[in-house]
Amino acid sequence: MKLTRRILVAGFTVGALLAGTLAAPASAAHRDCPTGMLDPTNVITAIGEIPDPQLTTTSAQLRITTPTGCFKDTFGVRDLRSSAPVPPDARIRIGSVTKVFTAVVVYQLVAEGQLSLDEPVRPYLPDLIPADWPTVTVRQLLAHTSGLPSPVLPDGLDWQLQHRFDRWTPEQIVRTALTNPPDYTPGDAQRYTNMGYIVAGILIERVTGSSYSEQMRQRIFRPLGLRDTYAPGVATGIRGPHVRGYQQVNRGGLIELVDATRWSQTFTPASGDLISTVADLDRFTAALFGGRLLAPAQQRELFTHPWAGAEYSNGGLSSIRLPDGRVFWGKSGARYGYQAAIGALDDGGLRFVFAAGPTDAKAEGQSALVQRVLAAVLALA
Repeated sequence: MKLTRRILVAGFTVGALLAGTLAAPASAAHRDCPTGMLDPTNVITAIGEIPDPQLTTTSAQLRITTPTGCFKDTFGVRDLRSSAPVPPDARIRIGSVTKVFTAVVVYQLVAEGQLSLDEPVRPYLPDLIPADWPTVTVRQLLAHTSGLPSPVLPDGLDWQLQHRFDRWTPEQIVRTALTNPPDYTPGDAQRYTNMGYIVAGILIERVTGSSYSEQMRQRIFRPLGLRDTYAPGVATGIRGPHVRGYQQVNRGGLIELVDATRWSQTFTPASGDLISTVADLDRFTAALFGGRLLAPAQQRELFTHPWAGAEYSNGGLSSIRLPDGRVFWGKSGARYGYQAAIGALDDGGLRFVFAAGPTDAKAEGQSALVQRVLAAVLALA
């Protein structure tokens, strides 16, 4: 979005907001993350000034782990009114990183024999998927190859803001979506959407007889000690220490930053609703890539692409092959006011977790900061 004339944030001008210590990163010693021989200079340079002069990003949190050392720090501010620094391990919305958690639970159910990757989904959801609907399998839900359409909602940020406290049920989302025809024949293409994972969340509940949030607690949060990670359900706020999120809104040629911290996540159940911290995401990433969450067969399946050249794996991960042949696997996500990314090298040589507070999280180009930081991080590998 082009910034015109000036930016307004709760009555303050950019100059006032950037005065004093607002642009300075908040640094602290972290005893649980010994620096060792790791030099983070280029990574810090890639992050740049936060908040930046145009307030496109208000906060950032980063953690890098390599065999030679570890680095973590926070940048920017907790909120624009107080200019207070980002709290250590501040909670954030992780957006589509949620999908990795959902995929792990589905693969655990496969390992337990409660699900099969190649079985149709409809027998579990006869009340949701019409009898004449093309056959969609469990694997296709996770690989973004199901062809399930998304609900058609009014375009525009204004509508989103007006309805940000609406409550949806997963079943309501699916029924609304399936009034549209399939996007394509299941298995014939790959297209990234939330729908496969929304259905996967319902599937988890139908198979286990308990809620999605309870299955997350039992299978991932408690075993890994993720005390700051949770599914918010219908709650619109964020519990505990957190950074505030903001969204640019163009009103009469003036760009205003609206506080987007309180926002219903019921439209992205099991696909983009989880709340976590950089520390918890790091523990989850270490466990996932260390093979502590899945049996070997399911671990291989999650990191396998449905066909050569596919962009996403059967667990929804993206991959980058480095010149030396190693592969970096990762997943990013965004909700209004928040952005997150996790990833690791396949040989365990590097682990990466990043979170930011972009003020136009859904706009094109908002991944530029993540990509810039990731490039600097991969140069450390």
